[in-house]
Amino acid sequence: MDGQALALFPVWYAAFLLSLTCHEAAHAWAAHQGGDDTAYLAGQVSLSPWPHIRREPLGTILVPLLTYWQTHWMMGWASAPYDPYWEQRHPRRAAAMSAAGPAANFLLFAVALAILKVGLSQGVWAIPSMMSIDRLVTAAPGTPGFVDGLGRFLSIVLSLNLMLGIFNLFPFPPLDGGAVLAGLVAPVRSFYVKLRAVPAAGFVGVIAAWTISPYVLRPVLLAVREILRS
Repeated sequence: MDGQALALFPVWYAAFLLSLTCHEAAHAWAAHQGGDDTAYLAGQVSLSPWPHIRREPLGTILVPLLTYWQTHWMMGWASAPYDPYWEQRHPRRAAAMSAAGPAANFLLFAVALAILKVGLSQGVWAIPSMMSIDRLVTAAPGTPGFVDGLGRFLSIVLSLNLMLGIFNLFPFPPLDGGAVLAGLVAPVRSFYVKLRAVPAAGFVGVIAAWTISPYVLRPVLLAVREILRS
């Protein structure tokens, strides 16, 4: 790992933990509002990352470290427990619980985009000659030193949450999009439940979403860059 990547690691990990924590806390909060207290009683209706790290240390610590070391991009996962019998009795509430995670990611994306747009309009940041997912802006001349680091953090929050929100809405198990579709469309529900019970289905679903996602994410990210430039 080169020096720049090593220096950016805390910024990446802070953005990563914020994104996963908000995603899982939103799942837990929506389930609690819908009548399932499983995640609430486990302490996961919380913006503290600790309950989510404690439940999934592999996906929140080890895998992010390894993927960043290898690719300078951070991947991982977390999870919020729920009652499957509650899901069966209240499929629409369960769909709302599943949708809440991506919704939290899109909210974080929108907040980061709004802050960057305001900062650009006020001359705090400028558009760099070469934009990347972790550098959508650069500090304008004469601004304090922390401004560039804040721009990097917001760039990562924006890109990461846009990708997480879209990726999780693909309608494949174990992603949230499949559970949303199953909860809202009765004919899909029984098929989805049977498919989810197949051990390999989750692995195949993630691979399918990973294969398709570049064709969706690339034009969306390009559109976001144009919004920032405008």
